[in-house]
Amino acid sequence: MEFAHDERTEALMVELTDFMESHVYPAELGYAEELASMENTHAFTDSPTMKRLQAEARRRGLWNLFLPGTEGAGLTNLQYAPLAEITGRSKFLAPAALNCSAPDTGNMELLSMFGTEEQKRQWLEPLLEGEIRSAFAMTEPDVASSDATNVETRIERDGDDYVINGRKWFISGAMNPNCKLFIVMGKTDPSAHRHRQQSQILVPRDTPGVKVVRAMEVLGYSDNHSGGHAEVLFENVRVPVGNLIGGEGEGFAIAQARLGPGRIHHCMRAIGMAERAIDMMCARADERVAFGKQLSEQGVIRDWIAESRVRIEQLRLMVLKTAWLMDTVGNKGAHTEIQAIKIATPAAVEWIIDKAIQIHGAGGLSQDFILAESAAYVRTLRFADGPDEVHKNALARNELKAQRARREASAQRSVQPVG
Repeated sequence: MEFAHDERTEALMVELTDFMESHVYPAELGYAEELASMENTHAFTDSPTMKRLQAEARRRGLWNLFLPGTEGAGLTNLQYAPLAEITGRSKFLAPAALNCSAPDTGNMELLSMFGTEEQKRQWLEPLLEGEIRSAFAMTEPDVASSDATNVETRIERDGDDYVINGRKWFISGAMNPNCKLFIVMGKTDPSAHRHRQQSQILVPRDTPGVKVVRAMEVLGYSDNHSGGHAEVLFENVRVPVGNLIGGEGEGFAIAQARLGPGRIHHCMRAIGMAERAIDMMCARADERVAFGKQLSEQGVIRDWIAESRVRIEQLRLMVLKTAWLMDTVGNKGAHTEIQAIKIATPAAVEWIIDKAIQIHGAGGLSQDFILAESAAYVRTLRFADGPDEVHKNALARNELKAQRARREASAQRSVQPVG
């Protein structure tokens, strides 16, 4: 693995950093005020600030950077990693300005990998243009959704249609009126093998029977910046057979393919959030005096700052290695590393932001700084795309299996006759 970025990545990093400093950071306060004054606070894509930033991002060639291949910017995971980190420094504004925000990124990747030509024409193309938004409906309130095979929403064939019935919640982006598409995961054959029961299907928002019930808050925040989270009810929703993604029974495998890149994107942006928190931590420590000296002269504060830097450098190397493996051996080959960064990154970034809040005192808890909302967001990452405990269990299971295989191979070698 090369530790230096290639020329294209370096050029994009320079361009993106300039965009952040000249356009994004100065717009943060005004953007928040715009959202607060809008009739629908979740319709962030209608914000004049967002429209202006998106136009500027497109002009600079900073559009759809997340998507490899000819449909996107054609970057590898390793090339995209430092760019996603930069956008994470203004997580609530920059990713959407570049059309690189969840859940649309994962949905666009899913459509790119598994969609038919007609599905791509109808849905992927307007998503790539930023004309519409989308949501991924998997999590359910009535089952433990950390095990995706538990989903109870039914997708039943009826002639040339599928009929969908079920209830979902914490569906990101669904409160945005520009969210025109739900990708719904449900069961087509409950009697099949547990990983072959599920399918995924495209459901236009305006289909009869689709009801967005309510907004879901996250630690008191409504997450207007990504279109909110919602509880969504599907009652006898009828869509054509051609809306199925892939084949019946392929929904679980498709979900795993979608979630792999999504997990590393979350980690990339979270590192950027941590970097911004360290910036704020150091600035505040130099500004404030307590007990006769600057906070930056206090031993405990210096310990937090040093520990924060160490943790970020560790995370960044782990994420870059994972991105490199995804590029060279594929998502399946990088599965262990994807799990490891998904476990390590949210916990470490949560710790760093917590220390930044502590240094800011009561102000760190307020709306005057981005730290409180950042803390709420990063806490959700310990659930998003699978809770910590699920990843730890799988990681430990694979480690035990690998270690047993090594011991068995060593034992076999030791009993081989000599000569």
